[in-house]
Amino acid sequence: MDEAIGNIVLIRTQIPGLGSISEMEELPVPQNIKISNITCDSFRICWDMEPRGKERITHYFIDLNKKENKNSNKFKHKDVPTKLVAKAVPLPMTVRGHWFLSPRTEYTVAVQTASKQTDGDYAISQWSEIIEFCTADYSTVHLNQLMQKAEVIAGRMLRFSVFYRNQNKEYFDHAREAQDNRMLQSVKDNSGSHGSPISGKLEGLFFSCNTEFNTGKPPQDSPYGRHRFEVKAETLFNPDTNLYFGDFYCMYTAYHFVILVLAPKGSAGDDFCKQRLPALDIADNRFLTCKQGEAGDGGLVFHHAQDVILEVIYTEPVDLASGTVAEISGHQLMSMSTVNAKKDPSCKTCNISVGR
Repeated sequence: MDEAIGNIVLIRTQIPGLGSISEMEELPVPQNIKISNITCDSFRICWDMEPRGKERITHYFIDLNKKENKNSNKFKHKDVPTKLVAKAVPLPMTVRGHWFLSPRTEYTVAVQTASKQTDGDYAISQWSEIIEFCTADYSTVHLNQLMQKAEVIAGRMLRFSVFYRNQNKEYFDHAREAQDNRMLQSVKDNSGSHGSPISGKLEGLFFSCNTEFNTGKPPQDSPYGRHRFEVKAETLFNPDTNLYFGDFYCMYTAYHFVILVLAPKGSAGDDFCKQRLPALDIADNRFLTCKQGEAGDGGLVFHHAQDVILEVIYTEPVDLASGTVAEISGHQLMSMSTVNAKKDPSCKTCNISVGR
């Protein structure tokens, strides 16, 4: 049965190996392959062909592989001539759907032309050159889908008053001695969703704000170090700050993480996020809010979602003089670290239908 996928028609047929395909005939070899319109889960492909034998083409064989490493362009299964049999259609053709493309992933692609014979076998051309390309990050459309999933489980809002950041003593000593008493931004690691547009690109400082339900205060345990910098919430989060949704993921566990970005208006981080991330109303969202207090004294009131663990990235340096550093009394729970943590691709709660 044929099935239309974008501009491609998949033919569900078993092709066990080269033995099922007739001897190679003079069919034009695809040349000058061009990849365009790349998204996180689709791309367009076209190529040039010599006129000779062009009228006999009935199908294209397209072999798409994840690139194993920087030094290898070889197909993983040399005995399998193709992963897709596509009926010959006007070029360019769109590749999506049943290819299960992952975002931000390097691929190699090569093409053969083929002519289906009366006995069901195929005459084929030589393989084209191998082309490399990389799929794109999640778009804001995909991030909005992730955000909607996160909103479902965010839970009720709890009040908080400080942001905090745990590190080891040496980290804070270095900030005092070599960084003019400031904590400086670093590039976000590759934790979370594979297609996140902030991974490996956005510079910032990770802060937490979650509180213990029974005390209303930050927990005394942390995976990141026994020393904690605490700063009043309004220092980082106020009406002069923009708030963005960055990611939603889990690490094969029951609890889920939401990454938010706090960027002072007009900063470089703010400009970066405006182009890539869904913006949130700081006074009205399901994750982290900043509102005017009811006392009428101009004070701000802050709340965070109860049922997700918030990771807040602040995009500017922070002076240690704006808060306090002290040693916590709890444990350093390394198993809770999210550094370069891989998202569970099978979780139905925090995955969307594209990529991983």
